[in-house]
Amino acid sequence: MLKKSAYKLLYSFSILWGVASLVFFLLSVLPGDPSRMMMGQRDQENLRLIIHQKYGFDQPLAKQYLFYLNDLSPVSFHSKDINHFTNKDNHSYSTWIEVQLKCIDILIKSPYLRYSFVQKEKLVSSIIIDTIPNTFLLAISAMSLAIILGISLGIIAAVHQNKFIDHFLSTISVFGMALPSFFAAVIVAWLFGYVLHEYTGLSMTGSLYEVDDYGRGQTRVWSNLILPTITLGIRPLAVIMQLTRNSLLDILNEDYIRTAKAKGLSHTRVLFVHALPNALNPIITAASGWLASMLAGAVFIEYIFGWNGIGKEIVSALNFLDLPLVMGSVLTISACFIVITLLTDIIYYIIDPRIRN
Repeated sequence: MLKKSAYKLLYSFSILWGVASLVFFLLSVLPGDPSRMMMGQRDQENLRLIIHQKYGFDQPLAKQYLFYLNDLSPVSFHSKDINHFTNKDNHSYSTWIEVQLKCIDILIKSPYLRYSFVQKEKLVSSIIIDTIPNTFLLAISAMSLAIILGISLGIIAAVHQNKFIDHFLSTISVFGMALPSFFAAVIVAWLFGYVLHEYTGLSMTGSLYEVDDYGRGQTRVWSNLILPTITLGIRPLAVIMQLTRNSLLDILNEDYIRTAKAKGLSHTRVLFVHALPNALNPIITAASGWLASMLAGAVFIEYIFGWNGIGKEIVSALNFLDLPLVMGSVLTISACFIVITLLTDIIYYIIDPRIRN
């Protein structure tokens, strides 16, 4: 188990390095000059040159890439030259251990995601910390809805196999899997937030915290979570429902289920005690995968519903060429995906003794 864990950890770091490299080079070929965005209406060549020197834009692309990896790495190397871009004093590092040598400084630190180009003097890490709880809340709410309803409807479909309710639920699930999230978001927002607003009391847009009309403070509006949760949960709900139905039908045809029925156990006990727990493996796989992908899939949902999460920040950052914020957000989502995958492996190890061998 220890060897497997070390391998998975090394594999996870290699994935993060690949994501960081891919995002860096993709964003480096985007048209436009980030310094122009940072200057705003000012068009001063000397100011542009200062910005290029401060952020390393005047360096070759290969050097910029190495500088970026140096910032992300938990172990980084820095020049003694106070005017050099890699001097540690030019960055806001959260340093744990510092080793000063004759030529360079070696730091053991937390990953440094740099400053936002647009939200000046604000660290990307602080922006992510402010917004990602809302994204997690939305993703977990949608996943909870999908698991509860998906398993419940899947059980109903399996119990009533080949009957009208089974065919009806299967048709609905196929429709839910095929429905694009951004299209569903527009339809749900328009229907329940505008057309039926008088009956639902729900708004088309809004986040968890909203400023009152007098600007005196923030109020928590839980109702704004309902529509994006439903929209984000439609596709995983459809997948989990089909998986539950198919997996449960396979388990119900096993010999030990027939034996349990022959012993006189009630249908409810056979279903929920003997069959359902053994049908959960594919559901756990799907749930973990969807929960991780929801962090990325929430981008359009958050933007359409005005939910202040990391997805909405990514869209705004792309509009303004705020490259550090885009790269930091994508890396954070990738890291969350990897952590959730590792936790899923641990859950498998706990509930399935066969994996331990």
